[in-house]
Amino acid sequence: MPSRHDLMPADPCLQRWWPPAALLSLLLLVALLGGCRGAETPIYTTQFVAFDAAVDLSIVGLTKAVAQQAARDLERDLIELDQATHAWKPGPMVRVNELLASGRPFAAPPVLLPLIRQGQDLAARTGHLFNPAIGHLIDLWGFNTANPECRPPPADAAIARLVAAAPSMADLYLDGIMLGSDNPAVKLDFDGIAAGYALDLAVSTLRARGIRNAAIGIGGNVRVIGSRAGRPWRIPIRRASGSAVLGTLGIGGDASLFTAGTYRRNFIHDGRLYHNIIDPRSGRPASGFKAVTVLHRGDAATAQAAANALMVAGPMRWAALADALGLDAVLLVDADDTLHMTPTMAAELELLDHHHAVQITDPAGLPEDDSATVPASHPAPRAEVSADTVPTLVPVLVPPVLAWARPPGR
Repeated sequence: MPSRHDLMPADPCLQRWWPPAALLSLLLLVALLGGCRGAETPIYTTQFVAFDAAVDLSIVGLTKAVAQQAARDLERDLIELDQATHAWKPGPMVRVNELLASGRPFAAPPVLLPLIRQGQDLAARTGHLFNPAIGHLIDLWGFNTANPECRPPPADAAIARLVAAAPSMADLYLDGIMLGSDNPAVKLDFDGIAAGYALDLAVSTLRARGIRNAAIGIGGNVRVIGSRAGRPWRIPIRRASGSAVLGTLGIGGDASLFTAGTYRRNFIHDGRLYHNIIDPRSGRPASGFKAVTVLHRGDAATAQAAANALMVAGPMRWAALADALGLDAVLLVDADDTLHMTPTMAAELELLDHHHAVQITDPAGLPEDDSATVPASHPAPRAEVSADTVPTLVPVLVPPVLAWARPPGR
């Protein structure tokens, strides 16, 4: 586990609003353990690392030996999924992007097909504000690393070329296992959904083992099923800075809680913070909100994609998008640290930090306004893509059908 010194370098150019990972994980771990001492129902809790974050797992009602075996199997599965979906470390996703750049259809790895299909669906549902096809923009900003460098922002012309190329999930065509795209500006990066997707697969695995009460979190984002020995799972929500706790939520049944924020991966240049949640319409970091938290009664992938899309939608359009997605529990922190909440979130959130103005908005109760509608479910026609629009890639020499027989080279 990284130390505070590792996460907060001494060079002031590299100071980031990153919380110590161990502290955030500890807050969640304490919340999951709270009240279980001396309880009749056993609660097994453990922690491991995947997706560049601490994974906290609590399983209720099983013997320690059975819970430990389930946890070991889950750890192995999530580490393998992390390797398969990673956008810049050698593996299946990197190979998919190499083959997409060739412009020829190829046999995609089966492990990625459900993720790609779900990414297409969520992109369409959010009006492509959640857009996993903008990997080249992510690279251009230097966010294709866990520790972005302090450097000047990209040139306006370079950003404009990629925005004009309009890469989107609608540019992918998928026929069985055959995948392709005719837009060379498409590069897949599922960072905005991978953790949620992993949590959903983890819950499916737990349920297949007969486990009905559990909580699993990656980096403080959580999916729960059932209850904690008859009581709700009490989950902390971090402040917009990423440090300490803003409040807590008691959730149960089948629910997911995800926060997107400017604190997660960023750099500071000339006193200005640049973060990795890129608005595909402008090609620049989304503005207007510091953090967005979504409580979704269901899968975690939807919660994560929605949180990112609402960050991009901004103060003028978030309510319309939340209504379109059927979200009733949303918390948003704007640039002035005002808390914007839906009525359901306001009723369920127990605030611990009361130094904020609060504004409650019911997305379903707002009058229709053309200026605040969700963007169309298909992006605008793209400009002609030149050879200078995207980086030149090494020609693909492996036959597409045999591409996945080659070891990943880790």
